[in-house]
Amino acid sequence: MTGVNLHGVRAIYRFEMNRAFRTWMQSLIAPVLTTALYFIVFGSAIGSRMGDIGGVSYGAYIIPGLLMLSLLSESISNSAFGIYMPKWSGTIYELLSAPVNWVEVLLGYVGAAASKSLLVSVLILSTARVFVPYEVAHPVWMVGFLVLTAVTFCLFGFLIGLWADSFQKLQVIPLLVITPLTFLGGAFYSISMLPPFWQTVSLFNPVVYLISGLRWAFYGHADVHIAVSASMTLVFMALCLTVVWWVFKTGHRIRR
Repeated sequence: MTGVNLHGVRAIYRFEMNRAFRTWMQSLIAPVLTTALYFIVFGSAIGSRMGDIGGVSYGAYIIPGLLMLSLLSESISNSAFGIYMPKWSGTIYELLSAPVNWVEVLLGYVGAAASKSLLVSVLILSTARVFVPYEVAHPVWMVGFLVLTAVTFCLFGFLIGLWADSFQKLQVIPLLVITPLTFLGGAFYSISMLPPFWQTVSLFNPVVYLISGLRWAFYGHADVHIAVSASMTLVFMALCLTVVWWVFKTGHRIRR
């Protein structure tokens, strides 16, 4: 490989970003409105009747969980849909014959999907400020963890888009796997509030480490050590990269 084809990466990135802004109501506004409803119901209506958790008001405590719920969903959906559309329309063969390698394809699609997810995260953080005051204890760690999570799950979504052979399959894992794991991963509570047996069971839920890491970045305390959370995310990223490399090398689910 003599160098990165920046023109190819930029073309893919701009195409995907333009698609998002053409459908901005669905891509940007819808997830923000959904999260705002969570803040109204859980943060204001229910949160006002609950005490603090670890010295943090309940409304502020659920911000990292709601942010992670939206980030995971948007990262997977954006990336999966982005690569599935060329497969569905048949233009994937033009992409495969273009002078871009798998790394450049990945940079374009995953970079655009991660950018859209992070933009939604910024909008959600701004919306949260309307409902509840909060402070971020480690802003650099927060940004770094959000970027790491967005890129990792955009890679995962990219794999889902390559695997799926119908629009219905694009939604199977986000709706039936990721969303339940997020709700059971401490998005609305601390796993330390659970009985000992269920605390142990919760540690087998990978989303627990993501929410815990982000919550530590916000408030300086979490259910799982930040190093463990970051390590788990990096391992999953490496696994996704390995599978993507194998898919492009073998042509599995791409060339038929």
